[in-house]
Amino acid sequence: MSTPRVRGSGRKISINLLGEFSDSASLSSSSPKGLMQKRRNVPLIILLRRFLGATVFSIAITCFFFVHVHVSTTSPTDHNQFNEKIHTSRDLQSWTRELAPPHLSKTSPSTPKLNDSREDPDYEKLWKPPPNHGFLPCTKPTPNYTTPENTRGYLLVHTNGGLNQMRTGICDMVAIARMINATLVIPELDKKSFWHDNSNFSDIFDEKRFISSLANDIKIIKKLPKDLANETKMVKQFKSWSGMDYYQNEIATLWDYFEVIKASKSDSRLANNNLPPDIQKLRCRTCYEALRFSPRIEQMGKILVERMRSFGPYIALHLRYEKDMLAFSGCTHGLSTSEAEELRIIRENTNYWKRKHIDPNEERSKGFCPLTPKEVGIFLSALGYPRKTPIYIAAGEIYGGESHMTELLSRYPFLMSKEKLASVAELEPFSNHATQMAALDYIVSVESDVFVHSYPGNMARAVEGHRRFLGRGRTISPDRKALVRLFDKLAIGSMVEGKKLSNIVNDLHKGRVGLLRKRKGPIHGTKGVDRFRSEETFYANPLPDCLCRTESPPTHHVKQNLFPS
Repeated sequence: MSTPRVRGSGRKISINLLGEFSDSASLSSSSPKGLMQKRRNVPLIILLRRFLGATVFSIAITCFFFVHVHVSTTSPTDHNQFNEKIHTSRDLQSWTRELAPPHLSKTSPSTPKLNDSREDPDYEKLWKPPPNHGFLPCTKPTPNYTTPENTRGYLLVHTNGGLNQMRTGICDMVAIARMINATLVIPELDKKSFWHDNSNFSDIFDEKRFISSLANDIKIIKKLPKDLANETKMVKQFKSWSGMDYYQNEIATLWDYFEVIKASKSDSRLANNNLPPDIQKLRCRTCYEALRFSPRIEQMGKILVERMRSFGPYIALHLRYEKDMLAFSGCTHGLSTSEAEELRIIRENTNYWKRKHIDPNEERSKGFCPLTPKEVGIFLSALGYPRKTPIYIAAGEIYGGESHMTELLSRYPFLMSKEKLASVAELEPFSNHATQMAALDYIVSVESDVFVHSYPGNMARAVEGHRRFLGRGRTISPDRKALVRLFDKLAIGSMVEGKKLSNIVNDLHKGRVGLLRKRKGPIHGTKGVDRFRSEETFYANPLPDCLCRTESPPTHHVKQNLFPS
């Protein structure tokens, strides 16, 4: 406490914790006996005044401390502070939540903006997009392509799976409707899968644009005509990975007996390869031009992208570590015994998952398991991404929450999510709809400077293909089988993190950064369904069907717009 002096006196006046003044000179000249006598003579009113003063002072100190702590833990001005919230034990998903989004701050974030200059020595190694070699989108139909006139019947579609499985399935159904000369009724979305999302087509997609954009390709209506509501329908599960012959010779003949055909599933019903060029281009026109997200989803997606870009170049990490993914795959590395048992029970009780008995160690050794958050952190560090790199987590609820995110966060404290970038009010229209939330993640992922996935599922493949089509930055596909061996060596101490590990990891992934190349065909020696399953999917790589080389390749990277006007 400060000790002010009375000017010109040389006497020292002290202020004690009760706010009282005392004269050091008079105290030093008084005997202990005299002091005791004085205290006995203190009137009751003075004692009462001192007691009240002490009480008021204590209350003031307490209020000051409470206000200071409350403001500092919710302030949006310091990204280091809101990232520290992962360490709370009250909420397993606390690392994803931010009560006051950073864009509301009146001051710049304390985290330094990552340098995205092309003169930066790390730009070429970490951020430079792969060359496009003069390839640009080409989806216009050939001169012989005609607009359909009279259709033979109506095609109803029941989609299945999550957002991207439904999305690619819808694109295939558009192509199939063209093949069999059908009027497509707006598809019905899956409401019974793991996510239990009751969203309708128009809640997620721009229905008006979908219908008008494809008017020259197929006829689309919102609902089946009333006079056909009670008509007998042919419910059919189309064969997986089928070509023109199947649809024109087998499915189209059903029009002779039925006016309405219902496809009970939509995923993987069309072959990846060996289809007419106009059918392949139609798939691309549908996927990348006609099937846009609803205006409110696109608007919110743009906002999230802008807020991520305010921090500099960023990585979008599709972290497949949700409960459904781990239960389906049977992968339990790094989980507790109780967590592994919970996932086993979920898998056993999910009827439409065919594989029930899975050896997690065997799956992991073959590279079939998603990388854990800890492993992703090691991987990104080995690639050379600095600690301050902004990372957007594109995922649902991470299984185990904070307990499984701690090590990734310790390496990369600037972990962001839609819940951190937007307020509760902004996300409220989407928050109870898993598919709509996934659509926001999709937009931020497609627009990212670098996209990394921990497992090549439906979203990872869809984002990879869309980024190739638009000419986006690098898309890193981890070599999980090779990485698992390295991670195991680190675990037993036969290898340590450092330059050697970094060199190995970078060498492994030189050709896994989203390079433009022709779509891979089936694995040699595979037959039947396994042959089609082993092919690279059409929507993961639309080249050569929807990307054409210009006569003179441009000298710079051409970047297309995800949100064309």
